Amino acid sequence: MNKVFTRKQELKAHMIRYLNKQEENLLTLKQDLKNLADPNIAEHSQRFFKTAKGEYGYGDKFLGIRVPRLRTLAKKYQHLSQAELANSISSRYHEERLVGLIILVNQYKASKCKDEKKKIYSFYIKNFKYINNWDLVDLSCHKIIGPQLWDEDNSILDKWAKSKNLWTRRISIISTYYFIQRHHLDDTFRLAQTLIHDKEDLIHKAVGWMLREAGKRDLKRLEQFLKSRYTDMPRTMLRYAIEKFPEAKRQKYLKGNI
Repeated sequence: MNKVFTRKQELKAHMIRYLNKQEENLLTLKQDLKNLADPNIAEHSQRFFKTAKGEYGYGDKFLGIRVPRLRTLAKKYQHLSQAELANSISSRYHEERLVGLIILVNQYKASKCKDEKKKIYSFYIKNFKYINNWDLVDLSCHKIIGPQLWDEDNSILDKWAKSKNLWTRRISIISTYYFIQRHHLDDTFRLAQTLIHDKEDLIHKAVGWMLREAGKRDLKRLEQFLKSRYTDMPRTMLRYAIEKFPEAKRQKYLKGNI
């Protein structure tokens, strides 16, 4: 009986130490972020990421830390558990969410275990609601979702492309960047078609960007896609898609003379 009781005490003590260590890690991370904060950069970021009422980033809070510094900090906290990362990714501060996502990307890349990668992927999806600005999407989704779905059924991307949430739709198309880099373009063109009449400018830019990247691998296919659609697609989307075209050809597309 005493042995059982002692074992329970040991487990309880271990759990307390574990929770205390998690709290210590998070407090240290938050202090490091606070030490790096710059009010002038924060003020600029508030404007740059459109945080005013009625804008896409409304309500977001910034500490004022550049991405290179966050990447350096992410290496220091590479060991954080998912419970600790959940706290970071759900923070009200943009940079704390971003550093959490960078850590998650690093952990996914470093892992050699398929089950562990799957857990990271599932954790990422569960936290979609906190991946709520374009840089958070663009720095993470194609590095986790892309490789995870490379050899799997990726029809979930089509579901996300029809989401009511702007950021989930952006995740769907940007995730295909991983495929594009491996010269697999079918998914990008399919999702571009789904999103071609989206109302949001940030989707127009994302789709145009991915079309441009696809065109770098197969220009003929991009032009085939554009030929019957370029006069109907949003102007921003078209401009992004043809950005690398020779100027004379680019002007023909812009003037509707193709």
